[in-house]
Amino acid sequence: MSEFPNGGGEMAGAIRAFDWSKTSVGAMATWPASLRAVVQMMLHQQHAICLFWGTDLNIIYNDAYRPFLGDKEVGALGQPFHEIWSDVWEDVKPFADQALSGCGTFTENLRLLMQRNGFLEETFWTFSYSPLFDDAGEIAGIIDVAVDTTRLVQSKRKEELLRRELVHRVKNAMAVTSAVVSATMRHANNLEEARDTVAKRIAALGKAQSLLDESDDGATVDAIVLESMAAHLDDRARLTIDGPPVRVQPQQAVGLSLAIYELATNALKHGALSNAAGTVSVSWSVDEQAAFRFAWVEAGGPPVAAPTRRGFGTRLTDQIVANYFGGTGQTTYERHGVRFELNGTIQSDEEA
Repeated sequence: MSEFPNGGGEMAGAIRAFDWSKTSVGAMATWPASLRAVVQMMLHQQHAICLFWGTDLNIIYNDAYRPFLGDKEVGALGQPFHEIWSDVWEDVKPFADQALSGCGTFTENLRLLMQRNGFLEETFWTFSYSPLFDDAGEIAGIIDVAVDTTRLVQSKRKEELLRRELVHRVKNAMAVTSAVVSATMRHANNLEEARDTVAKRIAALGKAQSLLDESDDGATVDAIVLESMAAHLDDRARLTIDGPPVRVQPQQAVGLSLAIYELATNALKHGALSNAAGTVSVSWSVDEQAAFRFAWVEAGGPPVAAPTRRGFGTRLTDQIVANYFGGTGQTTYERHGVRFELNGTIQSDEEA
């Protein structure tokens, strides 16, 4: 009897050493040939398998099954099914009952909340429960062949989220592009001006998207400012930025980059960047309630006068971009330079 079970790794020795007489399985000397055969088969399998045998459905398992138990593995051998897996018993009991009635089961990617490592964790399992018969042909237990599919399910979830995010971004990009083209055409004085402005604004959108593609969770405000103004500066010293490290979600980042591009373009044409002495100061702040304040201040440029008509650029900064932040935007034309202020709220990850 000491030769049974033979081989089969560490669990073979553990099964031999265990006092089965104190369980419903009974002393090893009394085990029926059917149980011996299935235990021997299980121990030589590289697949994770466990058996539940006897009136208490005491557990017997192989080495490949041990990781599934986590911290429960210490002292698990021989424990009743409903005790060792008490945290998920109500979820798997219907499958166990079905197997004990003589009908095997197969379940794919079943979600189970487990406490196997001292904390609640979401897990997923593909497994089959099949009835085990004793030498008299009576059902005496269950064989469980299992695969932990948690990583697979989590990976599929991430792929689906990425797919949805991609579709979402494409739709938004198309919507913004369409709005930019349509509004530019309406406000342009001639076709050549419209063509030039549309090309530059779409290029700005492309730069903003490139910046976002470097990260899955938006971009920092300082990076948005620097990237959006890169083509407008002949000297980096003419730009001053001041603000805490703040990350904004993708759609807000696109909106902010459009506003900065528009302001920088106007500054280069008519404002502080149109001469050799003008400067631009950009600052921002965010408080504990995620209230966001952004300011663009020009100085040292030629005298400024308010435009005779409200163009798409002003509507973009004051209304459209402000809507991204659920707040308000205001452009003022002070004699010493243009000033733009945006007050809104930083989006959380859940809102993005």
